[in-house]
Amino acid sequence: MEIELEEGQEIKGRIYAAPKTGQVPPGRISKNTMNFLANLQIPERNDRDWFKSHEPAFRQAEKEWQMFVGLVQQDFHAADAEVPLLPPKDIIHRIYRDVRFSSDKTPYKRSFSMSTSRGGRKGLWAAYHLAISPNNKSILACGVWQPGKNELATIRHHLLNDPRRFRDEISKPEFVELFGAPKPHPKGKRQNIFGHEDALKVAPKGVDKGHKDIDLLKLRSMAVVHQFTDEDVLSDDFREHVGRIVSVMAPFVHMLNDFIALPAVTNGNGNGANGDDHPSDEEGNNPEEDE
Repeated sequence: MEIELEEGQEIKGRIYAAPKTGQVPPGRISKNTMNFLANLQIPERNDRDWFKSHEPAFRQAEKEWQMFVGLVQQDFHAADAEVPLLPPKDIIHRIYRDVRFSSDKTPYKRSFSMSTSRGGRKGLWAAYHLAISPNNKSILACGVWQPGKNELATIRHHLLNDPRRFRDEISKPEFVELFGAPKPHPKGKRQNIFGHEDALKVAPKGVDKGHKDIDLLKLRSMAVVHQFTDEDVLSDDFREHVGRIVSVMAPFVHMLNDFIALPAVTNGNGNGANGDDHPSDEEGNNPEEDE
């Protein structure tokens, strides 16, 4: 396979040396790192032979990402004191894809990513997720994605009893500025917490389809996403940019964690729920299996 050399690269046998130019200070993302990830977006280069021959460039990019995560998590902690400071390796996702049960056998991810929460990278708590990926595909997200059956039922029980805190959080001006209007998009696009493909088509079992908060009760994932351009990621204030967004996200994350951890107090405003029972994740007349 013919491989184009990046600026500053040289051939050492069948292994291509990492770029010697283009390094950036700790806490920044370099063009070299984005170039490496851009190569993984090319199907012909996302294979083990290409990766092995460019492993020095990967190790250089990986080290830069680890240093960035080690610093940016301080900004996460400053904005959300419930997020612990952990070794970067404990919150960074591996670049190797798990292809055991996938029809897509592409071996490597096309991004560098990290996730953290009050319980670290894994667990039932609402989390933050940061990923850098070329071609303006970098994101910062937060929330819960398809939580467990018990956690989802508990969140819905809170919404049935008193949705005001939830509505207030997603309606804050700074939240709306970043994530969009706090209502479903008329064309079903992603907007605020709405537009996830896993949302129920009809009311959950035990909930009246005309419930005043049915837009919230249909949700299976409750998360928001902010996208970055490549220019954003390569800028010298990207880390600060991430920290500012996390400070807006934090109250939403805290609310979800409160909903998961604390039992809802029934106030008689269920409007369609079966007494004190949690609403089922099944749809009324159109059951949809969890993926």
